[in-house]
Amino acid sequence: MTSLRVLLTNDDGYLADGLRLLATEIAEWAEVWVVTPDRERSGSGRSITLYQPLRLTRLDPSPAPGHWHLANGTPADCVNLALHYLLPEQPPDLVVSGINHGLNLGDDVNYSGTVQAACEAHHFAVPAVALSQELGGRSMAESAQLCSKLLRAVMERGCPRRLLLSVNVPAGPLLGIRLTRLGRRVYRDVVVAKTDPRGVAYYWLGGKPQWEDDPGTDQEAVLSGYASVTPLRTASTDVESLPELEAMVADAWSPLLR
Repeated sequence: MTSLRVLLTNDDGYLADGLRLLATEIAEWAEVWVVTPDRERSGSGRSITLYQPLRLTRLDPSPAPGHWHLANGTPADCVNLALHYLLPEQPPDLVVSGINHGLNLGDDVNYSGTVQAACEAHHFAVPAVALSQELGGRSMAESAQLCSKLLRAVMERGCPRRLLLSVNVPAGPLLGIRLTRLGRRVYRDVVVAKTDPRGVAYYWLGGKPQWEDDPGTDQEAVLSGYASVTPLRTASTDVESLPELEAMVADAWSPLLR
């Protein structure tokens, strides 16, 4: 299967063990290209750089097998540079983002640079998978082997072009894999206010998460010792509300447009 081409990226930067170990595993069955941020970019979501130039640097020697490049942008920038500049004529068969050092569950996929890099690839009709690992317990090397086997199995079965998955691996003993939906959690005390030695206020964004108790979610699966595999989509239209809004337009808004 060496004819396959896999593009790797992440939001932890090129020094992250998850990226290096995953590249080593995937290189056994596919050609590996890596375009990754040159520094930590966690929480960058799907932001792209518009008002400053991007720079792309070939990393030679590379820390693992493959063609490695660093970019001074976000994970979404990295995907764009790879698809539209480095590999425009021979696009990858699969884009893999991760392995992230830490889980990306529930609503956090909207903030995650790891998950949103996969969403950026999906936007351009390239199959994409985001991989995340719970910290503590399981070694990243073990997770890299597991994720590589999962990805290879997907490719061998024939990967659909619109594939978009978020995979989370628990830290403890792995009991199996569950197909899940996104969980829901709410943060309390999101803004923490502090004062520096000069008396000037500063703030940390964080808070304590509270998960909703909902069976079948990614959070429940990981908490129970299972790897969660969650299919995602990027379409944002609220189709279910269209009939109600149509009635509102007819009854209330139409006179305003006359």
